[in-house]
Amino acid sequence: MLGHDFTTRTEKAKRAGGPGVPILAIFVVSGCMMVGPDYRRPEAPVAPDWIARGAGSIAPSAEPIGPWWESFGDPVLTDLIVEAYRQNPSLQAAGVRVLEGQARRGIAIGTLFPQTQNAVGGYRRTVASENVVVVPAERSFDQFLAGFDVAWELDVWGAFRRGIESADAELLAAIADYDDVLVSLLAEVAANYIGIRTAQEELGVARRNAELQRKSFDIATRRAREGAVTDVDPAQSATLLHATEAQIPIFEAQIDEQASTLSALLGIPPRRVEDMVGDAPADIPSPPDRIAIGIPADLLRRRPDVRRTERLLAAQSARIGIAKADLLPHLSLVGSINLDAKDAAKFFEGRSFEAFGGPTFSWAILNYGRITNNVRVQDAAYQALVNDYTTSVLRAQADVESAVAAHRGALLRTASLRESVVAAEKVVDLVGRQYGEGAVDFTTVLLAQQFLVQQQDQLAASRGQEALTLVTLYKSLGGGWEPWMNRSVISDETASQMSARTRWGDLLAENEQRNIAQAASTGTEHDRGWWRWRWWRPQW
Repeated sequence: MLGHDFTTRTEKAKRAGGPGVPILAIFVVSGCMMVGPDYRRPEAPVAPDWIARGAGSIAPSAEPIGPWWESFGDPVLTDLIVEAYRQNPSLQAAGVRVLEGQARRGIAIGTLFPQTQNAVGGYRRTVASENVVVVPAERSFDQFLAGFDVAWELDVWGAFRRGIESADAELLAAIADYDDVLVSLLAEVAANYIGIRTAQEELGVARRNAELQRKSFDIATRRAREGAVTDVDPAQSATLLHATEAQIPIFEAQIDEQASTLSALLGIPPRRVEDMVGDAPADIPSPPDRIAIGIPADLLRRRPDVRRTERLLAAQSARIGIAKADLLPHLSLVGSINLDAKDAAKFFEGRSFEAFGGPTFSWAILNYGRITNNVRVQDAAYQALVNDYTTSVLRAQADVESAVAAHRGALLRTASLRESVVAAEKVVDLVGRQYGEGAVDFTTVLLAQQFLVQQQDQLAASRGQEALTLVTLYKSLGGGWEPWMNRSVISDETASQMSARTRWGDLLAENEQRNIAQAASTGTEHDRGWWRWRWWRPQW
């Protein structure tokens, strides 16, 4: 009777189109709908051009900045930049977080496929009691079970695809964060190197002036012995000489301090400055005559911190859709096939086979506002990130304007100080000869030498500041990540350590990292058609 009823129901189902029709309809619907807002980048308040006054050395250009450190023409600086890129631990940590984002994206992609795929099996020995109302016909028996269970919640409303959309955006945010760390790292390396060269220049100035003042002291001492002048002249000369000599250990300490900082940026234990930049002091790196900074709109794609904020905004937009999907029914396909028998000898007989399967749904209809308010929470978080994005765009433009103004001021100051030093050197030479001839008193010589020391030290500091403001300008423009774009975000050593602990598959390969990043950059938010579907593959 049971078999007859089953046959009758099956024939009815076939005449009605069969169970495949509603299941097929579920698949079609699941590919066509995605609840929640489709993300579009909000309008950013971008100025049409820069406002810096008299920026004659600034050349607009839409080309990527590229390896800006090469514009200084200093091979030592270039070598330090490359070494920091290869082994700085903070940059390696940011690269590992990119791999973490790729793995999280793989988890999100996995939700599209059957969420439960379990192979089951077991053996159970049962001994029933005889002291019961209904005594079982068979008191003791064995039970053998082996099978496969599957449950697949269909992405009817696009919640899982929104999850992939969010994971895509978060992966690109991790890449932008890596670029931001790289930009800051290279700027710090260049700044410390320039600081070392500036301190070396100031040290050289102090030593040369000390030698000049020692000669003046000798002259004043000799003239005092001859009775041509009083003992006041050599005393004044000694005061200036010792004051200048007191500056020498200060500059030496500055060099050692910056060398230690530079060592940490390079990812190595502290080393002497000679081991990193060479034995002989070199000139302070000179900036190029003209600098290409582009237009303000270029910052939207070039500043990593702006890109990161925008990608976090896109990820949050997708979370609104994920939250809204909880307001609607969840449709699933469940099934199980098993071999179940009491006798091991009969386990593989056809009569031991059992199976069930079919669609199910669940709907949280009495959620008491929890789901609705979660949607509101996600929307509020999105709106807050919109304002954060606006702030980042405005701050980026302000950073560039400030850096341009500072660099222009340093250039003008250096030019004036260079002329002042030339004039001061002439004065010192002139009054030195006149003092030796007795034409002027030593106060005139003292004042001239004091002014020369001051101007030469300010010139060296201004030249260093000129180079530092250019580094700050390049950093504010977001330059420095382009030369290493599409390369592996971790070193071979880091990859080796990770693969020794965990099976990473192809994720550690440079080409796979590039492919995943490119796939994320063309995510579902760019597919504006009604179908809204992409092909994903599981990342094993």
